Amino acid sequence: MNEMIKMVVALTILCGVSGGLLASIHDGTAAQIENQQLKFVKGPAIKSILKGSANDPIADRFKIQDGDIERNFFVGNIGGKANSIAFEGSGKGFAGDLGIMVGVNLDDQKLIGVAVTTHSETPGLGAKAKDDPGFAAQFIGLPTDKDVKVTNDGGGINAISGATITSRAVCNAVTTAMSNYTKLKPQLDQKIKDFQK
Repeated sequence: MNEMIKMVVALTILCGVSGGLLASIHDGTAAQIENQQLKFVKGPAIKSILKGSANDPIADRFKIQDGDIERNFFVGNIGGKANSIAFEGSGKGFAGDLGIMVGVNLDDQKLIGVAVTTHSETPGLGAKAKDDPGFAAQFIGLPTDKDVKVTNDGGGINAISGATITSRAVCNAVTTAMSNYTKLKPQLDQKIKDFQK
């Protein structure tokens, strides 16, 4: 029995030290991981949506706390005015989670772009949601206060052939992102003033 207690104590100490070490490594690398994601995963989508921006939207960003979630907003200075933002959204696709980036013109409250950033959809079918510029172009000019749906569901977005579930997932993610945008609009309007000086 004495040996058993020693073994339990030794394992408890080993687990505690290992857990502490892993937590410190995670905390120490969190900023580097975020920078790599911004550069290689989200950055291309942000720059595509906010193309023509006179500033670097990845550098000009701010965060807003939305309940338990901290949301990132990327500011685009287009036409000499900080009047555009890009931000993240997500949805459930055919094969798993789907990450998107949505762009909004703050002057006319319309979408200026949508891009898929991460997915695990079927190559050659659902994966086209990320690579097909024709699919993404359908979202440009849509108002921020309306639900976005594929044509099969009574909306105006033509689904990708053979990937209706993925197309719906993108539409649902955009609709959810627009709902978050509307909810956070007063805070957004306040924060964007810092970039208009």
